[in-house]
Amino acid sequence: MIKNFKWLLLVSLTFIACNNDDDNTVVEEPVSPGSANFTKYVALGDSFAAGYSDGALFKKGQEGSYVNLLSQQFAEAGGGEFKTPFTSDNVGGLLLGGTQIATARLYFNGSGPVTVSGTPTTEVSTVLSGPFNNLGVPGAKSYHLVAPGYGNVAGVASGAANPYFARFATASGTTVLADALAQSPTFFSLWIGGNDVLGYATSGGSGVNQTGNLDPSTYTSNDITDPNVFASVYSGIVTNLTANGAKGVVANLPYVSTLPYFTTVPYNPVPLSAGVAAQLNAGYAAYNGGLLYAAANGLISSEEATKRTINFVAGSNAVVIADSYLTNLSGYGIPSYRHATSEDLMVLPSMSFIGTAIGGDPTKVNGVSVPLADKWVLSKDEIAEVKIATDAYNVTIKAVADAKGLAFVDTKAIMAQLSTTGVVSNSFTLKSTYVTGGAFSLDGVHPSPRGYALIANAFTAAINEKYTSTLKKVDLGLYQILYPAILP
Repeated sequence: MIKNFKWLLLVSLTFIACNNDDDNTVVEEPVSPGSANFTKYVALGDSFAAGYSDGALFKKGQEGSYVNLLSQQFAEAGGGEFKTPFTSDNVGGLLLGGTQIATARLYFNGSGPVTVSGTPTTEVSTVLSGPFNNLGVPGAKSYHLVAPGYGNVAGVASGAANPYFARFATASGTTVLADALAQSPTFFSLWIGGNDVLGYATSGGSGVNQTGNLDPSTYTSNDITDPNVFASVYSGIVTNLTANGAKGVVANLPYVSTLPYFTTVPYNPVPLSAGVAAQLNAGYAAYNGGLLYAAANGLISSEEATKRTINFVAGSNAVVIADSYLTNLSGYGIPSYRHATSEDLMVLPSMSFIGTAIGGDPTKVNGVSVPLADKWVLSKDEIAEVKIATDAYNVTIKAVADAKGLAFVDTKAIMAQLSTTGVVSNSFTLKSTYVTGGAFSLDGVHPSPRGYALIANAFTAAINEKYTSTLKKVDLGLYQILYPAILP
């Protein structure tokens, strides 16, 4: 019936988009810390602070993290040494007892992202001697920053501890926050909370919305953190960091719908001929008939029956998905299927899954004759859950920033602009378009080198405004869009 179909999402790779408008003119003036004190800077956060990019943590990416770039600007204004727990190579990936537990980084080979060759050499059980100023931990959620044992190597294999933090935690029972406070910071940055919804989103909403559950010990990696838990943890972290007079900068959280991981694959990528569409409609006739029966007997509304009806036409078609938010009719032998709409988001890995045949059977095509499972789609209802949680987290972040007199970065607005008109800086226009946009790396979630530089400049601007500092911004032209296959 359908042997194969593919669509070309990326025709060419454009590395530089120029614009004569320049919002980043450098005014030469003496660099001053203003009312801030950068003598001892610590950075708390997740993979963004760590410099994670292209699906991995590797040395070159760490060097280009926004907090590392900030530390270089702070150094010109009295800032001290800034230590980062560098990985052992530019391959990326991790080893635990010699067994690889995290994948190597991606690079663009001209037609798509592929994994670089080479074997990771970063061994988790080889604990580095700290303390480290960069306390960015890939995968960390808000409450992980105060969780004892989160850096215990013995807990990595079972998932009780984080392998990235285990490499550089000062003790097996310490916390990220404790390792920060032990350094008596005079200035800090905190950007945390993205992972509190991201695991749920990237898994297509396969986790649990934990609103109403105040016990994080029962959460899984894909769950949405209860906003009250986030508020309590976040407030406590900042209260501890500012207790001795330290100043700092914090950032709010973007909507996941602005990330290329969720915006690259269209909801309607299925091209069909009239004949194939007719064959598919015949295959779904029994299902559609069941919906008519359900509506006629008051089991669902006529509107829901229409929403769930599967009908293919000649030309482009929306994929078929399983949607658990539909009325459960399984007792009547009717599954919960519908066509995707523009309000649903296909996750990036579905790019290579939609249109494939199960076992080579041309009558069993994923997303067409076989509906996509939940993990491939973040549905409209799941998007709403993520948005509600994100909004609640952002209310907390802004309120705490205002109460403690901290600099505030509106990354939500920045990411929204990247996903629409783009951001112009240093005569470059950065957008969130996958591969060609320049702002994001190949994993579709984390920034590119130039994207991290853009973020660093946003933090610098917020610090300058709040503390009357005169820190310089970095030149985006010095940072590439994508890393090549070979790095020195």
